[in-house]
This record gives sequence, structure tokens and C-alpha cells, in this order.
Amino acid sequence: MFINHKLAFCFFCFPICCLITACESPTEETTNPTPPNIIYILADDLGYGDLSCYGQTRFSTPNIDRLAKNGMLFTQHYSGNTVCAPSRSALLTGQHTGHTPVRGNKEVQPEGQYPLPDSIITIGETLKDAGYVTGTFGKWGLGFPGSEGDPVNQGFDQFYGYNCQRLAHHYYPYYLWDNKEKVMLEENAGNEQKVYGPELIHDQALDFIEQNKDTSFFLFYASLIPHAELFAPEEYMEKYRGKFPPEKVYEGTDDGERYRLGPYGSQPESHAAFVAMVDLLDQQVGEILDKVEALGLSENTLIVFTSDNGPHQEGGADPDYFDSNGPLQGYKRDLYEGGIRVPFLAQWKGKITPGSQSDHISAFWDFYPTACELAGVHRGDHQIDGISYLPSLLGQENQEQHEYLYWEFHERGGRIAIRKGNWKAVKYDVVKNPDRPIELYDLSKDIGETNDLAKQHPEIIAEMERLFAEARTESEVFSFNPQ
Repeated sequence: MFINHKLAFCFFCFPICCLITACESPTEETTNPTPPNIIYILADDLGYGDLSCYGQTRFSTPNIDRLAKNGMLFTQHYSGNTVCAPSRSALLTGQHTGHTPVRGNKEVQPEGQYPLPDSIITIGETLKDAGYVTGTFGKWGLGFPGSEGDPVNQGFDQFYGYNCQRLAHHYYPYYLWDNKEKVMLEENAGNEQKVYGPELIHDQALDFIEQNKDTSFFLFYASLIPHAELFAPEEYMEKYRGKFPPEKVYEGTDDGERYRLGPYGSQPESHAAFVAMVDLLDQQVGEILDKVEALGLSENTLIVFTSDNGPHQEGGADPDYFDSNGPLQGYKRDLYEGGIRVPFLAQWKGKITPGSQSDHISAFWDFYPTACELAGVHRGDHQIDGISYLPSLLGQENQEQHEYLYWEFHERGGRIAIRKGNWKAVKYDVVKNPDRPIELYDLSKDIGETNDLAKQHPEIIAEMERLFAEARTESEVFSFNPQ
């Protein structure tokens, strides 16, 4: 991997149209300005309708809304998958779930998930090879500690947070990981709830920005919030207690052998807790924006905010009460729009037009080529399914379009989906009932996927069947073949 000095020079010294050029080695030495920083903030299980800039009315998210005010809001952006690990795998590898190595939440005991293989080149590795300082903070979920999928083995100079997404269910953990060191949190021993994990993680992320202000950095901030369990610090709970009646009571696991090993703790005030968590997330995003501005980095930093999948229904969560999926059908674990269409906001002072909006159809696997184009580097030799959305960010008209987007989900009988233009094909029970008919929706007229048009358009169904067959390669670990 190498820095394309010619591309970087053109980006900063000539009109924006010079950006989209062939990746060639420079023929003469030039002064190379610092390539842009990239901050990618990933919320966990935040729905399309959970931000006030996307229509939420029960509570507000003023700091995240600043990204929309000062940057661009995407209306048709999709997560990598409808659950945590494969969504992150798609993001970091540039491959959709028909190709990316991790296609499901496959557990490894006692801690961690099925690992990304060493053979895959992540965007962390690509940017690190290009001279970026790379850090990931929050929830990993792509390889147990010490495995080839460990974040420090996948291109990240610094990692602080939860390696295991199952243990990341708990906001008052017994320990967190600092690279390969297990940092014990004695204040949370037994049943104690003294140190809130996301606050420790946030402090480390802010320090990372401060420490690397004089070089190019890639910060992948994978927040836990608002994934269940629904726990927030008392100072945030106080703000919302009693304001969202009738409260939803959740009875969980509060002691015993499985305590803090996955099952969620009890929450008698689920509505208040959810809003409190989103408030905390919003405050943390605001602190990142303030930090970047205070350090004078705004004009050389792309900041992205999105969510790893649709809203969840776990641990007392009540997405219908908050209309968390807005006009969309489905939740986390669905391949209807509510499970995979997510908020996506981007800010870059002086480059992205403030208050702008894009209906460009894009997905997590597009981040890899976008980041490579930003850094002026070769995007790797492995298959990339993504297309850079940098032209859309910059308001250019030469944005390349996807032929189609593809997802697969390996729980609940197997599920697959394709979006091609305005058409959306969905098929459930792929393993249990392979002959189940494909559903077909016209998203330009039916964003809620309520009117199945499959019988009216047999020619489109035939095309979708062909695409379903060619979109994926078989995986020994994540297979649709009956066991």
C-alpha cells in the first residue's frame, strides 16, 4: 500500500474535479499536505427514526443534528447487515455479506466471536500502511483476544474497549481491553455499578484525537449505545425519569452464574433508560465535534455518523413506542428496510455543503473505497464490492451507482435481500423453506414494504433469482446448506 502523493496534492491545490484521477505513482516530488483525518462513529442498534434530524419527536439529538446542519444527510444508506458482527465485517472489508468472511454472530467461548482471517486486508491495515495512525474504540466483535481477528492484528495501532460483543451487553463491565492488556475495573466487582464502560471508552477516544492531531489518523469509534442492556448513569436517568409513561418494566438477570455474561440486567424504567442512553451518545458526539474544532482540525477531518443496523427489541427496548424505525417495516434481524436502512451523516468543513442531503443509494461496504480515495491509496487486491461515495459527499454529479446491493442473514431460518434500483426483493426461510416465494417491493412508492408486487412482475422476480444465485460465494462457516 502507498500514499498517492499526486492525488493528495491535486485534492488540496486544484479544483475538486481533479480528485477523481487514476492512482499512479508521482513522477516528480511534490509537497504533500497531510491527508484528511477520518472519524467514523458507529452507534449500536440505533434506528432510522431515532434522531431528531430524521424525524424523532419524543426526544432530541441536538449534537448529532449538528452533523446534518453542518454537513450532509443521506436518506438511502444501508448497514452491512442486520446484526452486529457481519455489519462490521462488511464495513471493514469493503465486501457485502455474500463475500465478507464474517457473515453472522458466531460465538467463541469463553470470550469473543468468529475471527476475521489474516488473509483479508481491512481498511485499518490499508490506512495504516499509508501512514495513518489507526485506532478503534468501543465494541469489536470480529475475533477473540489473541486471534488473527484481534483488532491489533487487523490494522489498528490502538484498541480500547470490549473485544466480545456478548460481554458488551453490560455497561458496568468487570474489565476492558487496552490493546492486548486486560484492564480490571475493581469498582464494578460483584454486583457493583460504579464505572460506566462507555465513558471510559469515550475518554480514550478523545485522547486519541488529541495525541494524533499533528498527523493523519483514522478513528473507528464503535459505540455500544443504545444496544441493550438499557443502562445509563444516574445523572442521565434523572433527566428522564417519569417522562415517558407508561413505563416498560423488563425483568432480567441480576445475579447468579450468568450474571454479566450475556443476559441483560433488569430495567424497571426502560423508556427513560433508552432516552438517557441516546442523550449520552449525543453528548459524546458533541464532545468529539468540539474537540476536532478546538484543535483546528475541522477543515481536514471527515466525520461520519451511522448505526450498525436497525432498532432492537431486547432488554426492555420499545421501538414502537419511540417510532424508532420511522416509516420503515422491520427491526434488527429483519432484512426489511427497518432492519438495514440506517441514518448516515457526514461533515467536512469546506468540502461538504452544510445542510445538504443525498438520496444516493449506498452501504457500509462503500466506506472502504471511499476512505482509500480520500487517502489517495490503492484499495487492496481482494474483491471489493463497494463504490466510493466521495463524489456524493462533495456534491459532484459523477457518482457511480451500484447495480444492486445484497444482504444475507444466517439466523431464523436464513434470510436474503437485494435492492436493485427502486426494487427490493426479500426472501425468508432460505434454509427451512427454500421454495418460499420471493417478496417484491417498489421502494419509490412503498417505503414501508406493505404491498408485495411479486405476482405482477414475474420478469423482475426472475432477474432477482438470478442475482441471488450469483451474488454470493459459499462459506463453510456461514452456509445456507441444510445441516
